[in-house]
Amino acid sequence: MLDHARDLASVREATGRLLAEVGKQDNAALALPSRLPGWTRGHVLAHLARNADALVNVLAGRPMYESGEARDADIARDAGRALDVQLADLRTSAQRFQAQGQVAADWSRTVELRNGVTDDAAKIPFRRWAEVELHHVDLGTGYELEDLPAELVEREIDFLASRFSGHTDVPRTGLAAEGGGEWTTGGGEGGPVSVTGSPADLLGWLAGRRDGGALAVEGGPLPVLPPL
Repeated sequence: MLDHARDLASVREATGRLLAEVGKQDNAALALPSRLPGWTRGHVLAHLARNADALVNVLAGRPMYESGEARDADIARDAGRALDVQLADLRTSAQRFQAQGQVAADWSRTVELRNGVTDDAAKIPFRRWAEVELHHVDLGTGYELEDLPAELVEREIDFLASRFSGHTDVPRTGLAAEGGGEWTTGGGEGGPVSVTGSPADLLGWLAGRRDGGALAVEGGPLPVLPPL
């Protein structure tokens, strides 16, 4: 059963780790490329701050973003800010998200995200948790997928496997994590393909953070996953 309050606590802890790491950087470091193509570390931090506010909008019943263009413009506008400004924005936007999470509400209700995507309100804190953790890795400052909490990794693999389930461009695929954990995904022609690896490598491939070269594949080539 989903526990949004517990996930909110996990978001708070993950944000604390992120703030501590970013606080070790300087203005020059924020201008360096992140692991996301075309984005500096400053872009990643700006996105994280604006995503917190966007999810406040979702929980409050407002549109997540004014538009896709406005979202991109806000990130571009805020990417080049000084370290102290980035830190303050990350901290205060995170506080706004936590405050919205404390508002009495029906957590079983359906909420709308971008592009008409809907989800249960109770799942939004987990979405934010994954956002903070994965983008912390994207900064490229030494925090790796192997450092993520095991619960987060398992749940995000489950989320992404479900997201690609039934996708006709992905052959039927079985996933197995070293140490335990099995999932199925895809639904197109071909296969079944079996993919085995560490939880971090499975997550990295599913989330578009690793090329899957460390995974063991049987029954065909490693499937090409559509963009998230």
